Amino acid sequence: MSSESSAEVIGRASAVALWGLSGKIVSIEAGVSAGLPGIDIVGLPDTSVSESRKRLRAALAYLGAPVATQHLTINLTPGTVPKIGTGFDLGIAVAVLKALGLIANDDTGDIIHCGEIGLDGRIRPVTGVLPALHTGMQSGFDRFVVPIGNASEASLLGRARVHAVASLAELVNSYGGSLAVPPLPAVLDMDRPVPLSPELHDLAEVQGQAEGRFGLEVAAAGGHNLLMRGSPGAGKTLLAQCLPGILPPLNDDEAVEVATVRSLRGELDGSEGLDHRPPFEAPHHRSTASALLGGRRPGTVGILSRAHRGVLFMDEAPEFSRDVLEALRQPMEARRVHIHRAWGSMVLPASFQLVMAANPCPCGVGMAGAGTDCRCTPLDKRRYRNRLSGPLLDRVDLQLELLPVSPADLRLGGDQETSECVAARVREARSRQSERFADCRWRLNAEAPGAWLRDHFALTPAALADLDRALDTGRITMRGYDRVLRVATTLADLAGKCGPDPDTMRTALALRTQES
Repeated sequence: MSSESSAEVIGRASAVALWGLSGKIVSIEAGVSAGLPGIDIVGLPDTSVSESRKRLRAALAYLGAPVATQHLTINLTPGTVPKIGTGFDLGIAVAVLKALGLIANDDTGDIIHCGEIGLDGRIRPVTGVLPALHTGMQSGFDRFVVPIGNASEASLLGRARVHAVASLAELVNSYGGSLAVPPLPAVLDMDRPVPLSPELHDLAEVQGQAEGRFGLEVAAAGGHNLLMRGSPGAGKTLLAQCLPGILPPLNDDEAVEVATVRSLRGELDGSEGLDHRPPFEAPHHRSTASALLGGRRPGTVGILSRAHRGVLFMDEAPEFSRDVLEALRQPMEARRVHIHRAWGSMVLPASFQLVMAANPCPCGVGMAGAGTDCRCTPLDKRRYRNRLSGPLLDRVDLQLELLPVSPADLRLGGDQETSECVAARVREARSRQSERFADCRWRLNAEAPGAWLRDHFALTPAALADLDRALDTGRITMRGYDRVLRVATTLADLAGKCGPDPDTMRTALALRTQES
């Protein structure tokens, strides 16, 4: 057979195989050959991809283009990459129809296709459209075909040329074919998980707790992790729920990252454009390490990734299992989650700001200056506090002890600063960090290496004397040394100073080491 005639029976299309938020371009080839009627799919398809042949056969019969007498072989390359999900249906259909001569266009291999086909030929929305488009654009593709139910989501990447289709017949006709479009309503909705709306508050609602409010402002300004210990009712949860209100809105790139995670989970609607609000995740203390990290199946997103570019709040932190707490350590440093399972491995983003709240003891009332009714023994208290391990606490920049609210605090009434006032100071501090780190790969003080800060500010031994003493006496580790320096830099940014001085160093050290 000549190469010209061979080209007539080979149809091509392109798709994306997602593996977490990253993906690889998949070339789909379809060929018609002699043999028993049937459809074979090769190239490491999972069950949902293999089942696409049944959906395709039924859809084509419904549209008047049956393939019952044909033997079709569909190859998904590269063959070493697993293909998962129903999103390959549309690309497979285009390649098959091209091989059958029902599509005239010769450039279908240069277009990324993503969508699930119903038995009546309608194109159903799928999850992961946004990361698929992002992968395609990074690989040099600029044309995409998506289900009309994903059109709003796809529009969030304004640079892409997106064709949203409601039915397979409509797409075939746009490629030069001729199929009757059935008079059926487009499938616009999919079974999306309903995201829980976090309960957020304004700082004006917080009674007293001047130190807690100050610590929250410092945490927001520099992106620092925060631990608050205090008796029940002291306002720990309320303060944590105020943090998103004083954080700056996400920039466009960050908002796209958050939208990409939500797209993979199937939560993204996209009809209201990009959401620039930082995420806020508050898992229950019975959550498992698997729920936290994700990856029970390829493409499963965990709580840490859902909190990407936002806040992860762990209320009653000592009540979480040891496995869950220790699973936080590596993502807090790397700002991503590395998942290794029997099915393979993948990396998910997890750049979050951790806020933990804890009681002083199991009964909740044992605390300096209060807690006269505490029933816990010293051993009970020690065991309870040790549930938060030293290596985990070493990664928490700010560690506050909140005293119970007093009657005097209640009489302050509406004299407390609002979140809007605090947010303005946080924005100013963040702008100073943006200028300072303009040429760096990090963007916040909490991410900056200690060595870089020491060199940049040319800190003298006198300025570092308190930190050196704390390191020599074992009050802090070398990791803690750098973290205190980062907090001191944030304090200087909030105060409008050029850099950390001995006073800010002492304040930063006190904000980290005051727990007993």
